[in-house]
Amino acid sequence: MRRLLLTTTTATAAVLVLAGCGTTEPAADSADSADGKISLTDASGKKVTLDGPAEKVVGTEWNVVENLASLGVEPIGVADVKGYQTWNTSVPLKNSPKDIGTRGEPSMDTVASLSPDLIVATTDLTASAVKQLRKIAPVLEVRSADASGQVGRMKENLDLIAEATGKEKRADAVKKEFDEKIAAGREKLEKAGLDGTELAFADGYVASNQVSIRPYTSGSLIGAVNEDLGLKNPWKNKGDKSYGLATTDVEGLTGLGDDVQFAYIAGDDGSRDPFGEELADNKVWKSLPFVKDGNVHKLPDGIWMFGGPGSMGAYADAVVDALTK
Repeated sequence: MRRLLLTTTTATAAVLVLAGCGTTEPAADSADSADGKISLTDASGKKVTLDGPAEKVVGTEWNVVENLASLGVEPIGVADVKGYQTWNTSVPLKNSPKDIGTRGEPSMDTVASLSPDLIVATTDLTASAVKQLRKIAPVLEVRSADASGQVGRMKENLDLIAEATGKEKRADAVKKEFDEKIAAGREKLEKAGLDGTELAFADGYVASNQVSIRPYTSGSLIGAVNEDLGLKNPWKNKGDKSYGLATTDVEGLTGLGDDVQFAYIAGDDGSRDPFGEELADNKVWKSLPFVKDGNVHKLPDGIWMFGGPGSMGAYADAVVDALTK
């Protein structure tokens, strides 16, 4: 479960305090000049000029790597390839990219050796790392998350990367497929009489024999997708302004209502399942209404909770299937 805690570029224990503030920015301007050059403005406000659609692309974070793969762009370099292949099987890599190091500290020498046309990074990456990457190739930064509008941010990030790689039509198709999954999932829940169901999604990890739980509030991407499906978010915790994540412990779960459904993704990286294992004999956990009523849903592995339309479409399918089975 530890890998879930590395969604930022610093090796902290959790992503509860993240850089970035404000509301979702409007889609960046782009223009194709007469000589075929592409001009973009990224999330940092930097102007990025490319000689043409980027083909040799490096991705420093899994959400941008997923977007590249969804667009049919095979990245030549990816941060923590093994981790991506473990946590994001919804949008698998079709090639064998070079591992450029960790998401927080990409290897500059490795990136340089690939001679990329473009490096796609996020605003979670440190300014010093981005500065070094800009000496290697043009860098397009996207904002990883925005609790004031996660689904809109997700789509705008996809569009910006599509403009840089000449894949605008494919981006439209990816967004359409996602929207159709949401509409179909909402309809299925409505027909089952489950619209308005309270669903608490969380993940957890174990440190010093203590289970820490991370609620995905209404400001999280998962929370936003749940609400688009017609579900209600029962978490009263206030999440951070970027990812909409909070923190609690097993006692904090007693504040959830009697009719709440509980869902989580444990991952398949060899770590333990804190809800299915560590808390299995915990008296507080066993006393919770959703546990006693059998309303705990472990969703399939390989759905990246901070991903793009591909991951979120897979999540929508999984949670709807779990609630209606």
